[in-house]
Amino acid sequence: MHRMLSALDGVEVAGERDSAEAMLATLDDDDVDVVLLDIQMTGMTGLEARALLPEDGPYVIFATAHPEHAVKAFELGAVDYVLKPVDEPRLALAIERAKKHYARRAAPESRASASLPRLAIETTKGIVLIAPEDVSHAVLDGALVAVHASEGGTSRAYVTDMQLVDLEKRLGELVERVHRKALVNFAYVARLEPQPTGGYLAHMKNGDRVEISRQSARRIRRRLGIT
Repeated sequence: MHRMLSALDGVEVAGERDSAEAMLATLDDDDVDVVLLDIQMTGMTGLEARALLPEDGPYVIFATAHPEHAVKAFELGAVDYVLKPVDEPRLALAIERAKKHYARRAAPESRASASLPRLAIETTKGIVLIAPEDVSHAVLDGALVAVHASEGGTSRAYVTDMQLVDLEKRLGELVERVHRKALVNFAYVARLEPQPTGGYLAHMKNGDRVEISRQSARRIRRRLGIT
């Protein structure tokens, strides 16, 4: 598989690991877009390892001799499920599928939320109507989401039980998913402070700080034209 991957255009093999635990430790230090996992390994299974990956982490292709786990793998968000012995055309197809997923993440499609004049946020005090472009960022804290908006020069936070993924869909291209727990409108970012993890700390214009994960930082650098 290492030989076949190395022969594919646009693919750089970051390394090989003999266990899921070693793979997860590698992701803390290396920039990895796609992980090819077996199902049954010494220690943690591939399915257990997939469940531990962050939402904005690398895409997973399972390469295994066990077809009975395919349904569970796709339920966990696997890009593809390749049976051993793996041949070159089938592996290339799986990598192309991963590339398409990555391209959609890097350049999300336009969504209908831009046509909505106001964003309705349900709070304990009632429904608050906000102009979508006024939302500076949103952060998940426990089971609730704090939606921060800048209205007339004043920054306010509204706590809601709306799911972050639903808010992301409604705000569309106005925001970027920068962490599994945070959305950011870059029109309200004053500066990005590099972190030892490879991510950033976004300093918002209102003084708030929002963590940007390492995986998201790579995508954002590309969109900002930073190499």
